Amino acid sequence: MPELPEVETIARGVHERIRGDRIVQAWFSSYPQPFKTPPTQQAAGLEGRTVLGVHREGKHIVLELGGVAAHPSQNARWMGHAGSHPNHKNKNVVRVGHPDPGVGENESKAEAQWIVHLGMTGRLLVTAPDVPAAAHTHARLSLVSGRELRFVDPRRFGRLEFRDLSGSAGFEASGAEPLTIAADKFVALFRRRKLSIKAALLNQTLLAGVGNIYADESLFRAGIRPGKGAGRLTRVELERLRLSLCEVLRHAIRLGGSSVSDYVDADGVRGFFQLEHCVYQRTGLPCRRCETPIRRILVAGRGTHYCPKCQR
Repeated sequence: MPELPEVETIARGVHERIRGDRIVQAWFSSYPQPFKTPPTQQAAGLEGRTVLGVHREGKHIVLELGGVAAHPSQNARWMGHAGSHPNHKNKNVVRVGHPDPGVGENESKAEAQWIVHLGMTGRLLVTAPDVPAAAHTHARLSLVSGRELRFVDPRRFGRLEFRDLSGSAGFEASGAEPLTIAADKFVALFRRRKLSIKAALLNQTLLAGVGNIYADESLFRAGIRPGKGAGRLTRVELERLRLSLCEVLRHAIRLGGSSVSDYVDADGVRGFFQLEHCVYQRTGLPCRRCETPIRRILVAGRGTHYCPKCQR
């Protein structure tokens, strides 16, 4: 499953490529699993809106959207309905005007959001419309620039949601942000917790965005056994873990994330941080520090990798 660095990488890539662009048509597949909001409602809510910006909230990607274009221009766009492919003729398609991309009185204030959770195998890609759609493509947003934003998810564990901010609050992750959490707040998260520190790191209501890869790598860097009780860690150990976690996450973002399965960025390019993993999926290989073989155990039902000598 894409974790914080992968989701951050994708969000930044999408932001750079489509900020200021306008959605002219939204197409969705007939599979119900990826949709927290009905596809017809998503299409009606998305079409005509400008993408003001894209950012990450935990493991979610949030597109901040402006108001629907209300006045015509000399240009035109195609507006379709969920279930009709952007490149197919459809009797329900109507031709309406659009403002120039990047221009509009609502651009400074988000009026809606499109929220994407990648699940286990989800990808969010910016591509040319003539590029053949990958199998398991569940959403295609056609943009006035001529590009498309596509959501691909073979296992269909991802989720797509549309929010009209006039009637609901904006999306926020339930847990704290690992990259900015203060030392005192980090310590408070784990005080008197009886669960293991590995399980606590994976708890999205405590820290948003940390998954199996970066929990293992951060615990290794901090020298802490993954099965140790979270409430038993000293303040010094927790501060070492906080700094290690932040360092690992930021370095992984710089390298474009870890491609250990299906993950690619917004251009379809794999990440490189997997080449620097110290423990994750290195069972039996020598520790990069002490050459002790890396072990794999189950902690909270998750495969967990650690060095028995470096982590105590």
